[in-house]
Amino acid sequence: MVDLTLDTDHVPDVAEDGVWLSCIECNETYAPFDDVIYECDACGGLLEARYADYATFDDFAGEGVWRYADALPVSGSVSIDEGNTPLYEVPGIAEEVGVADLRVKHEGMNPTGSFKDRGMTVGVRVAERLGVGRLVCASTGNTSAALAAYGARANMETLVLLPAGKVAAGKLAQAGLHGATILEVDGNFDDCLDIVSELAEMGEAYLLNSLNPFRLEGQKTIGLEMLEQSTAATGEWPDRIVLPVGNAGNTAALHKAFRELVAAGAMDEDEVPMLTGVQAEGAAPMVEAIENDYDEVRGWDDVETRATAIRIGKPVNAPKALPAIRQTGGTAVAVSDDEITDAQRALAEDGIGVEPASAASVAGLRKLRENGVIEDDERVVCLTTGHLLKDPDAAAAAGGEPTPVPNDVEGVLDVL
Repeated sequence: MVDLTLDTDHVPDVAEDGVWLSCIECNETYAPFDDVIYECDACGGLLEARYADYATFDDFAGEGVWRYADALPVSGSVSIDEGNTPLYEVPGIAEEVGVADLRVKHEGMNPTGSFKDRGMTVGVRVAERLGVGRLVCASTGNTSAALAAYGARANMETLVLLPAGKVAAGKLAQAGLHGATILEVDGNFDDCLDIVSELAEMGEAYLLNSLNPFRLEGQKTIGLEMLEQSTAATGEWPDRIVLPVGNAGNTAALHKAFRELVAAGAMDEDEVPMLTGVQAEGAAPMVEAIENDYDEVRGWDDVETRATAIRIGKPVNAPKALPAIRQTGGTAVAVSDDEITDAQRALAEDGIGVEPASAASVAGLRKLRENGVIEDDERVVCLTTGHLLKDPDAAAAAGGEPTPVPNDVEGVLDVL
């Protein structure tokens, strides 16, 4: 059974600067910066960063991700001013769904246009401390763009593996412009992750997919920032957070942020927001596990959806994310590609431009409201993870077509 308890009474001998890594399966502990490690040597379980002291809101100062330095494993940063993303009101969608309060946390407003920047600013800083020479990731697009940018900022060699023909143009262009070596693999994302994991085990590169526990430390700042912004906007924390699920890193990371606040005495357990995951119908192994009450997520070999950022069949963080959903009283739901596109249009009508995977959260909110799962007295935040221009082809397909007119005012007036 996965152990997500945060032990605040015992600091193991391997801790360095009050930080260590702990296996969520068998509780084996590891020094955080002596050697490169991604999974438990004893049982193969996922690792989490743990701390001798957990920060409260009184400890935070500054702006962006590094405002939360007291809750992070390293100091200093390889930063491009990531974080501090807006928490938007969405009056059109709010009126439609009819909950007590609805906000959209738009992570597409990060420097490279996705939430992945939060994990990379921390992960690349850890890579510097470890003294590694080359960074690597598998990606559906956003991870490669963020890794390339932060690797360039740190003057480190960067390698990205992408599934051939499955990555949106905007993301591919970013990785190339920032100087990454891009390899297109004849396979899907999960195949790419298998290859880069093997390269990492061989010591050929430092892996910065969300299998790396330090990546998720950066991503947990989404939850901390969201709570502070919600308090400033409404005076209260959200009851529920609805978010897209691909590799399930954000689900795990937000849950860890809230568990740490509970451990610090800054939040009561019954105040933790319900984490609600949304997947595309063509790539929904997490939803399958929730609906069938499985003990673990059973990976899908074949996945397909136009929401390319969540086209993942074997979410690596499922052992953390599945209990995160269950322990917070949340759920998971699958939505069709057409429902995702409709939600993308609805967000655009409220002035917010997102890529398809981001809109999955709003599509899931709509479906859960229709099914009576989300109640009308709930305060809800939908997480949108990537910017509209990440996938310009999808945006063009979802939007209106231009109308040709003659080269004169009368022709324009005729159309108007």
